[in-house]
Amino acid sequence: MPDSGSVSEERLPTAFEDVLAAYERHLTVQRDLSAHTVRAYRTDVMGLLIHLNRLGIDDLGDVDLRALRSWLAKQQTLGQARTTLQRRAAAIRVFFAWAVESGRIPSSPAAALKSPKTVRALPPTLEQADTAQMLDQAVAAAQESGGPVAARDVAILELLYATGIRVSELCGLDLGDVDRDRRVVRVFGKGRKERSVPVGNPAVRAVDAWVASGRAQLATRESGQALFVGERGRRLDPRVVRRIVHRALRLVDGAPDLGPHGLRHAMATHLLDGGADLRSVQEMLGHASLATTQIYTHVTNERLRNAFEQAHPRA
Repeated sequence: MPDSGSVSEERLPTAFEDVLAAYERHLTVQRDLSAHTVRAYRTDVMGLLIHLNRLGIDDLGDVDLRALRSWLAKQQTLGQARTTLQRRAAAIRVFFAWAVESGRIPSSPAAALKSPKTVRALPPTLEQADTAQMLDQAVAAAQESGGPVAARDVAILELLYATGIRVSELCGLDLGDVDRDRRVVRVFGKGRKERSVPVGNPAVRAVDAWVASGRAQLATRESGQALFVGERGRRLDPRVVRRIVHRALRLVDGAPDLGPHGLRHAMATHLLDGGADLRSVQEMLGHASLATTQIYTHVTNERLRNAFEQAHPRA
């Protein structure tokens, strides 16, 4: 997703304002992207249009590769990271591809625009023992308190680790999205793409315990069909989920300080460690590209290498 850094307000030529508004409608209506993603794309495109205007270009048909490269070079001189430049270059290629498809320009000047190469860092992850300790401690705390919030937090932690779904996907779940007979969760991911993700018995039991007792104590008319609700009865906010995960991991000695996405990484890594094939993991995570999932093979390979170096007498 493109970077959502701020762009100074500057008056654009009418033609650029019109095309920016049309592109925003396209992202919202036709691609059904989230408001956050639309805002991020719009910010990147607006930044480019401001740069083009300063170069004296006020028509998309006059844009060439040299102008686009000068924009990226300007970003680099401002200290933007390579990952940010890569995202912005990708956003611009998407924008000009849309401009071609919508008949605004005959060909894309961004087709040959290359992004700076980046070294993908291996995502930090949890050991299986740390994950088990985190979940066991959450269950014990819920049994001790007997309160609805503790029961909800256990269900959240179990479901995040069992399915590897994104925090936004978790917060968007409705009561009917958990199919107990088939043991799957129906998830609406990026671009409202639907997928079914397998879920294990511990997570199903935790969700059932939350729905049977805890949710009823917190739910109000504002809850609707939301599976997870906050203490005021509204659909749970992702920020609350992040606090829940951070708090649970702080209680595990030696565990990295990860958020919900860390549990997603852990789930994928542990699946591959257990022999799952890459395409199955891709399907469960909802990755559009297998290349995105392949980062986890590097994680498991690194873990194997560390184990070899520590244990083999001739390593």
